Formats: sequence, C-alpha cells, structure tokens
Amino acid sequence: MSSKEAYEKAKEAGLDLIKIAPNANPPVCKIADFGKYRYEMARREKDAKKKQKVTDIKEIRITPNIDTNDLNTKVNQAKKFLAKGDRVKVTLRFRGREMSHMSTSKVILDTFYEKLEDVAVIEKPAKVEGKSMIMFLTEKR
Repeated sequence: MSSKEAYEKAKEAGLDLIKIAPNANPPVCKIADFGKYRYEMARREKDAKKKQKVTDIKEIRITPNIDTNDLNTKVNQAKKFLAKGDRVKVTLRFRGREMSHMSTSKVILDTFYEKLEDVAVIEKPAKVEGKSMIMFLTEKR
C-alpha cells in the first residue's frame, strides 16, 4: 500500500508508522507504538553487549639474557593471562650489542612457547619489529 494509506491506518489505530527498512524498494514499515519500539531496540542492544566477550592483550617483556627461573615466572604469569581468556604478546627486547645476536635469541621465544604448549597456541609466530621480537599466543580450545 502507499505510505499515505499506511499513515492514515496508523493514525486511526492511535499508533505510529515506523520505517523498518527505509532504503528498501518499496520501503518496509510497521504500525506500532514508537516509544515501545525504541525501548525494545535498546533492550536488545543491551543484551547483545552483555553476551559479548572482550579479549585484552597482555604483554610480557623479556630480555635475551633472561635466567631460567625468571623465564618460569614469566611463563606462569602468561598461564594466568591465558586462563582468563586474554591474548598474550611476548616481547623479546634487545638493547645495544644484543642486537647482533637476534638470530640466536629466537630460541628463548621457542622455549617460552614449549613451556606453554599444553595451554597455548601461537597466533602470530615470532617476528622482528625494530629493536624487539614479538610473538602472540592465545588459549588452546
């Protein structure tokens, strides 16, 4: 029906004419109470937000000359982050002369992952960016 006819019908019923899909051809409209319609839409959006899962990225910084006990501490920290459902960004930072030994330092990130292999999966493998080597881990599903 034409939009004028629909508007007249809505007026007779004491309700509003709400355009559901105004860009469609022909436009899709609904006869309803506009205040109630807005309330229901806000309610749906609120419910959708409640069900959303927000994942944070937690960063763990290590250096090439890290000791085994310090590495184990960082691994335990990463396990806690992964258990919460967060992503973990492991950053191996190089300073000064450490820059010349970047290729041999990849072993540190590999051992870090090996210790987390039962709970984590590599999302992005180790990659050199500037003065650091970065790897992303996520929880195993």
